[in-house]
Amino acid sequence: MEDKGATSAADATAAVDASSRWSWLPDQTPVARAVTIAAVIGMIVLAVVNGKVLSTMITVVIAVGVCASIWIGANLLFDMARDQWQRFTTVLYALVGVFLGIVLHGNGLTLGSGGGFFTWVLGPLIGGAAFAATGFALAGTDDPQRRQMISIGGFTLIGVVIGLLLREEYHPGVDWVATIVYTAVLALIGAGLSTLAKRPAYYGALLGAALGWVLGYWGGAVVGDGNIGTALLGTIVPAVLVGVRLSFGVNPDVTGRTSIEQGSRSWIFLGPGLLFISVMLVIPAIRTAYLSLLDRNSVEFVGLQNYADTFTEKASWNLSNWTDMFTSAPFFIGVILLAIAVAVGLRMQKQTGHFVEFGNATMAPLVSGGLFVCFAAFTAMRGTIINNLWWVVTVTFFSTAVGLAIAVLADQKAGEKIAKSIIFMPMALSLVGASIIWRFMYQTRDISKEQTGVLNALWIGLGRLSTGSGIPTLVVAILLGAVVLGAGVLIARALTTQEYGRAVVPGIVFIFMGWIFIRYTQIVGGGIGGFAPTESGEFRGKTIVFVQESPYNNFWLMVILIWIQVGFSMVILSAAIKAVPTELIEAARIDGATESQIFWRVTLPQIGTTIGVVVTTVIVLVMKVFDIVKVVTNGQFDTQVLANDMFQQAFNNINIGRGAALAMLIFLSVLPVMYFNIRRMQREA
Repeated sequence: MEDKGATSAADATAAVDASSRWSWLPDQTPVARAVTIAAVIGMIVLAVVNGKVLSTMITVVIAVGVCASIWIGANLLFDMARDQWQRFTTVLYALVGVFLGIVLHGNGLTLGSGGGFFTWVLGPLIGGAAFAATGFALAGTDDPQRRQMISIGGFTLIGVVIGLLLREEYHPGVDWVATIVYTAVLALIGAGLSTLAKRPAYYGALLGAALGWVLGYWGGAVVGDGNIGTALLGTIVPAVLVGVRLSFGVNPDVTGRTSIEQGSRSWIFLGPGLLFISVMLVIPAIRTAYLSLLDRNSVEFVGLQNYADTFTEKASWNLSNWTDMFTSAPFFIGVILLAIAVAVGLRMQKQTGHFVEFGNATMAPLVSGGLFVCFAAFTAMRGTIINNLWWVVTVTFFSTAVGLAIAVLADQKAGEKIAKSIIFMPMALSLVGASIIWRFMYQTRDISKEQTGVLNALWIGLGRLSTGSGIPTLVVAILLGAVVLGAGVLIARALTTQEYGRAVVPGIVFIFMGWIFIRYTQIVGGGIGGFAPTESGEFRGKTIVFVQESPYNNFWLMVILIWIQVGFSMVILSAAIKAVPTELIEAARIDGATESQIFWRVTLPQIGTTIGVVVTTVIVLVMKVFDIVKVVTNGQFDTQVLANDMFQQAFNNINIGRGAALAMLIFLSVLPVMYFNIRRMQREA
């Protein structure tokens, strides 16, 4: 008779073996697992067939392997610090020697370097052995005199060997002024840093002097004009200074070695990131700041001349026509709205004691009026810097306001996820792709041809409707009239119930749509849309030149970025709204607050911090906007911005100094925003 217990055990074992074969895959359904396996096989086949894919995969594997090896090796190295101090010191010194050997021998600076594997690794091996011997000897004694002899003697010998091995064509002709200045300055800096770290000042002074000697002696030298003596002097002096500094140290006790082992963990984790930030951001920023003080060829020192040129050239900063803002249409509209805000504010102050606050009737005309006045100023004052300021004000305001409005209106409504997904979709596009799409939408053709630009096709179609006759024209007129009438009913209802705040939005709709209605029906004017009357009394199409006509072409470029960033603002603010405690909202409803009052008085203050994050993020993005202007206009037609101007100055005009100065202006303009954001997050933490 078959043993059922044995059979069950065998089945379980087989199941475990089968599952272990696929343990490298995450927990998936059989279908998902099959798809994963097929994708892996497909990538392997593609790599075999396509050489570029194979080389990319090899590069990725090597990069990941090297990074992982360095990280694991660093952890293993510092694991030896507590119990195997001499071995730890020996390996650490050896690594320094190998790195120095790679720099010197790998760049062909020393005798014996050249092609072939053996000659390439010879220098690192010699350097590693020399430093390892010095570290081994230092870790084996605490006697001060013996440590001085080992440290100074060992490093002096290393300096002599390096000087003797340097090729003749690299012997330096010394600039003693640069050498002395660099050595003195860095020695003072090192002493100051050492003092701040509560260590003897001469510790940092010795290391700073060694670094200053290398930078001044070799950086200011004319390579090839020296001899073996100058080469030896250039290597022995910094080696002796380092040896003297290390001779003052002592081998730590168990407590000190434990502290080194534990303290190393933070550096092992942070080190790669700090190195990457230093190499990719900090050092280039310092070099850019230095280049901005030089002329176009980075030869002569010109001080702040590049910055002065930026603010004195009319192409960058032109305020000569600033008085034109007072005669522009946006200014008159803004003044009217501000006057309405003042009148409404005075009435609200009598009722609530506040001239303006979130949610009252004063806010909408006040903000709108201020925005129109800003438009009037930006259209009158021209230049690259003015354009950047215009971008910051417009894109930041509209992307945040529209994103917030959508997040509020769509919250907990039917189809919320679908609507938000559609609005967020532009974020998936690159700025270049979005710019190409909108360039087609803005495209203008001769009126004798069919318009391929979507906006001009709609504009001319509206013009044909408003100047024509028939059922389509009548239907559109009825729809416009219905919208105006509906807005009027809402205004009357709000005024009757003395809820003046609820009359603001319908009032804006009534004014705007009312103007369109009277123009469309030709009560005032001859119609609306893309049309122009001819001498014979007929009408012909008239297109809008969105991109070429200054100054409002800047606004049409801003629309592209607003279209993209609204999705970002909506998602962030929607998440913040959903995180508002429901207890607060329910308490407000119990107290009799309307939905509008709940939003302005409860929800908005709760998400104020998130709004600040969105605003600062958008400002940083807008200050360095480049792709949209580059693709659509390339800075022509008075649409230039700082980032595109920087690119053109540095790479098209080969004016390195001016390009670097513009880059620094972008950096300095973003810096206060970043500082504000970081400080705010620190206060919250």
